[in-house]
Amino acid sequence: MSQLTGKHILVVGASSGMGRVFSRMISEEGAKLTILARNEERLNATLSELKGEGHNKVICDITNGEQIKEVVPSIEPLDGVVFCAGISEYVPVKFVTTEKMEKIFQTNYFGHISLLRMLLKKKLVNKEASLVFISSLSSIVGVPGTLMYASSKAAINSAVKVLASELASQKIRVNAICPGIVKTEMLASTNLSEEQFAEQEAQYPLGLGTPEDVGYAVLYHLSDGSRWLTGNIMILDGGNSLQ
Repeated sequence: MSQLTGKHILVVGASSGMGRVFSRMISEEGAKLTILARNEERLNATLSELKGEGHNKVICDITNGEQIKEVVPSIEPLDGVVFCAGISEYVPVKFVTTEKMEKIFQTNYFGHISLLRMLLKKKLVNKEASLVFISSLSSIVGVPGTLMYASSKAAINSAVKVLASELASQKIRVNAICPGIVKTEMLASTNLSEEQFAEQEAQYPLGLGTPEDVGYAVLYHLSDGSRWLTGNIMILDGGNSLQ
């Protein structure tokens, strides 16, 4: 029997990158999924890749509070949520602007917290559920040019600690996974030069990660095998932190 059979999992940011891979892997473990993103065409592509039946899609821009209020009542009670919507931009601090900061925080932090707040308010998170946030190694290690992105992920790390404490009475687990550099569409869209990219890759003894590498950690966190784990920040970096 697959380890997630009978569970209903929501994946936020499921239309591309790691979110699409996570969704496929979760469906292969027997779960029923609700996948959420703002791009309907790409979300349909994810939906077509899922194994099993009974999956649902929700079109929502999590930076829009009114959209969140509109769609949340249509979501069935959840046994797990994976929060992995995100955007990034490599910018030296002297070129950081308030507008750029707000854009990244709206997607990477405020949107996720706003959605979770509404799910909890509507009592749509079951007891003993697992909430998994995809953070980043850059939230812990100082990487030049990542001030905006790293700060938004550090905010997630802090939120995980508070949420784990607040929700422990319901046996709801809250954890974060901090991957190092993973080969995704987001990575390809950054403005790193080939030389800068090569320097980054050389810092990973086990090589750069793949979405599947992170996905296996997501499956563990969603499964009952992690029933005694909460408030934890998992570093998943192919040995980068050994440097």
